[in-house]
Amino acid sequence: MDHAALRHHGDLDAEPGLLDFAVNVQGSGPPPWLRERIAAVLDDLGRYPGAVHDRAAREAVARRHGRRPDEVLVLAGSAEGFALLPGLRPRLAAVLHPGFTEPEAALRDAGVPVVRVFTDGAGRLLPGSVPPDADLVVIGNPTNPTGVLHPAAEVRALRAPGRVLLVDEAFADAVPGEPETLAGDADVLVFRSLTKTWALAGLRAGYALGPPELLARLARPRPPWPVSTPALEAVIACCEPAAVAEAAESARRLAVLRAEQAAALAAVDGVTVLPGVAPYLLLRLPDGHGERVRAELRAAGIAVRRGDTFPGLDADHIRVAVRPAAQVARLSEALAVALADCSKATFTQRDGVKVAMLHSGGAS
Repeated sequence: MDHAALRHHGDLDAEPGLLDFAVNVQGSGPPPWLRERIAAVLDDLGRYPGAVHDRAAREAVARRHGRRPDEVLVLAGSAEGFALLPGLRPRLAAVLHPGFTEPEAALRDAGVPVVRVFTDGAGRLLPGSVPPDADLVVIGNPTNPTGVLHPAAEVRALRAPGRVLLVDEAFADAVPGEPETLAGDADVLVFRSLTKTWALAGLRAGYALGPPELLARLARPRPPWPVSTPALEAVIACCEPAAVAEAAESARRLAVLRAEQAAALAAVDGVTVLPGVAPYLLLRLPDGHGERVRAELRAAGIAVRRGDTFPGLDADHIRVAVRPAAQVARLSEALAVALADCSKATFTQRDGVKVAMLHSGGAS
């Protein structure tokens, strides 16, 4: 795979004007109460973000997860955390795939040796698959784009003396009850994002949980004032009990929508819906038809996330965000039309003669 493909993310697929199934942000913006909280600190923009606000944000996160404030590092989104990973100076990083590609891209750009550790056909961890000399291991839970939620015990088994285990829990709060989270484990590095549940992609807000000395190493390359005052306020607001309860209710609604969307898409001839628990679904299309289907969906005004930039997947995989029923109906109809077109006769040149080739359109 071209290294540049690791930098491809869903926002590149979701051009303005398209019905967006490519980006996993829920909604077009934060709820009114959160907007008001952020707006309330705009008068402070003439001043640099201060230690008092940062401390308040760390204390809010600590209360939310039962941790100490010194076990919290507020980030300008999880992406900042991934960009800081080379500062840990790993000798060998193991990244589980298919998975979010930004950690590998950041590590490779810094010259860190990276080994890809692939899950099995169901997206599950393979015991003993991580090289014993890897001193940094990165795994998403639930994993993007497969939506697989790995048992906490299996993830903990990846710990080893002298090794940093990073668990990307960007979508953990979108799973009802947040099962299998390691946010309370004192010896694991966990990244959390506010982007997806609270529709704050443009604000860049998240945080890391981990041992204080490890967080200090992670933060060493940061410039002064890396997190804005509005982002710090958003972290405080989203970690308050009422917000946590609202996120939990949103996760329950998402689970219902995901099940309904999975059933609707599975009813489209030629579409295989892979099981997952995240606010997105990974689809498998008939062999060799993925690029054409994506193009026809785009022509119909629909953006989906291409799968071939994820190591371990190919062009016949697409990821689609969980969306309301009316939008899912439009996607299902467009998929049915695109796959029906694929089943029609196409032509190829064979010995200089145009020959009809019939495609079944069935799932492999």
